[in-house]
Amino acid sequence: MADEHAILWFETCRSEHSPRVGGKCASLGELIHAGIRVPPGFAVTTDAYYDFLVETGLRDPICKVLQKTSSGACVDEVGQEVRRMIHATAIPGPVENAIRLAYRELCDRSGGGDLPVAVRSSATLEDLADASFAGLQDTYLWVVGEDAVVDKVRACWASLFTDRVIAYREEKGFSHENVRISVGIQKMANARSSGVLFTLNPINGDRSKVAINAAWGFGEGVVSGDITPDDFLVDKVTFDVIRRNVVPKPEAYLLVSSEEGVQVRAVPEPDREKASITDEEIRELTELARRIEKHYGRPMDVEWAVDEDLPFPDSIVILQARPETVWSRKQTKAVTDKPKTAMESIIGGLMAGVKVNFENKCAST
Repeated sequence: MADEHAILWFETCRSEHSPRVGGKCASLGELIHAGIRVPPGFAVTTDAYYDFLVETGLRDPICKVLQKTSSGACVDEVGQEVRRMIHATAIPGPVENAIRLAYRELCDRSGGGDLPVAVRSSATLEDLADASFAGLQDTYLWVVGEDAVVDKVRACWASLFTDRVIAYREEKGFSHENVRISVGIQKMANARSSGVLFTLNPINGDRSKVAINAAWGFGEGVVSGDITPDDFLVDKVTFDVIRRNVVPKPEAYLLVSSEEGVQVRAVPEPDREKASITDEEIRELTELARRIEKHYGRPMDVEWAVDEDLPFPDSIVILQARPETVWSRKQTKAVTDKPKTAMESIIGGLMAGVKVNFENKCAST
């Protein structure tokens, strides 16, 4: 069993563990506790990240570099310098060994062999009701093997210091020095289709509806706004599909190979005009949305997938759930042109809005 100082399995995570596993991993544990289908996995704790900073001597040098922004240094230059420092530093042996041991255990739990996993950042300030950091740190899909998992964990740690994240923390008044990050390692769902759902209507906030956005393949394209999804609006009580908007989907995030991972590829011609999910799957997603919202007691923003390796309804799995933030933050000025959450991506395509480039980025000379 992996060291619980550095590793916590999703099934042991609850909301009170957020300081150690971040919002994303804590939410996955809550979903499992509520009986929601979630692919198995574990969290590399914030303690592991802190050990990395302290035992390697990086903490003070990183703090000094970040302080340059207060004297007018460019956010992008500061971020690049900090990320270089992290990528160039080896993870301490006990932490690295704990990650490797947990990955091997996850492989064993899932039938043996090197298991493809998603490696997802889970920062401690993610998914707050008034300041969502979700989507600002990095995610890596179809990561295979111990070495690759260790490398991507360090890459997720480094993504705590991207230009967008630094600027967003400064706008919100959060201290860079006090922010910690966890990393979730989760079995990949072999997604035939995937997307996001909201337990309200994102256009008008109507909580009697569930809005489902779906596309072929993996959901990163829907979350980022790169792929225009099919759009369904469903009545929570009657399960009637009130709006059904099936759009052409010429591209999708698809698995190319175990070596090349997930990339944007052309969708086969016969599938481009088809709905990416069935009515049966829409109903099951709506039922899951109701259960998730009831567990949390508030509107939620949920990522899901249809795993083509599993029979229905087990095929429909939940990958993330976070509090809805758009309606509570409608007047908040954006820090960057890139949407920070799946809901912002989709609302951006439905409603006109003003976006502001973040101000600390250096002008080109």
